[in-house]
Amino acid sequence: MTTNRMPTNGPSGAKCLIGSVTVMAALAACAASATAETVAEFYKGKTISMVVQTTTGNDYDNRGRLFARYMGEVLPGKPTIISRNMPGGGGVVASNWLAKVAPRDGTVISMLMQTGSMNQALGMGQIQYDVRELGWIGNTSDTPSVVTVWHGAGAKTIEDAKTKEIVLGGTVGTASVIYPNVLNELVGTKFKVVTGYPGGNQINLAMESGEVQGRGSNSWSSWKSTRPEWVAEKKIFNLVQIALKRAPDLQDVPLMMELAQNDFDRAVLRFLSADTAIARAMVTTPGVPQDRLEALRKAMADSVKLPALVEEANKLQMDLEWLSGEESHRVATSVIEADPKVVARAKAIIGAHAK
Repeated sequence: MTTNRMPTNGPSGAKCLIGSVTVMAALAACAASATAETVAEFYKGKTISMVVQTTTGNDYDNRGRLFARYMGEVLPGKPTIISRNMPGGGGVVASNWLAKVAPRDGTVISMLMQTGSMNQALGMGQIQYDVRELGWIGNTSDTPSVVTVWHGAGAKTIEDAKTKEIVLGGTVGTASVIYPNVLNELVGTKFKVVTGYPGGNQINLAMESGEVQGRGSNSWSSWKSTRPEWVAEKKIFNLVQIALKRAPDLQDVPLMMELAQNDFDRAVLRFLSADTAIARAMVTTPGVPQDRLEALRKAMADSVKLPALVEEANKLQMDLEWLSGEESHRVATSVIEADPKVVARAKAIIGAHAK
């Protein structure tokens, strides 16, 4: 039997080898050309999506739109940035989309829900993302979350909530459900949480109409920027703040972790408070080229210093506390990698009340 073999030497073999080398050289040249594209060249003429993970009219939305108006001007190539809202599952819908669907080229950024890291650590919802893999651009607020009641609720302090039932509005899968139930379990409050509200604005309307007596969670910054008249006229009272330190203008409101009855419970409450350090973080998708991620980080940091942006933020009574993308990523990672026993206890409490 005769076997035909392609010659490896001689003219035919040489031509084959030369042809292969030529193709490889061409591919290498194309790759080098693509790599050589500058950030400015990439972004020129592009449109970036600013995905806000909530409904409209709240601090996340206002903040996302504010940065969308200014970041494009200081980003190389001056792309247009357009805001869009993608609510659902306490931010899980948008975060899953970022991780699995959105292009990984730096044309999508998002205002991440504060509870993004916590939800992952606790295994809440149908999570398909890993916050450690996201491109952290920066954070603009460490404002505390607060449990708030309407002035007609008959309660002004957390001690009042231990002696009478208070009906709070909440959204499934968010801190507005988590915090009240944890306080009931570890502090002895008597909150009753009514879920089903799609977002904070709907809960606010329910408070005002008397349908519920308070809201399970909102950021202090959001109250000041979206309902300043309620704050000024004392139509709302904050019973507890969730943070690692008391806000300067909430010195008379206790931290949630200060209410713990023992060291282990205090560790649980501290764990549940940690993500307030990255209360208003901006991220991009996993896998974005490093030079574009660094450009986005610089553009956000530069935007925070722009007089026009600062002036708008002041008018909105919106705080601006800058934290770098690297530090924001570190905080998110620390939440995910917390003491397993502490996480398990928190998960057990929350799981028992999940609806």
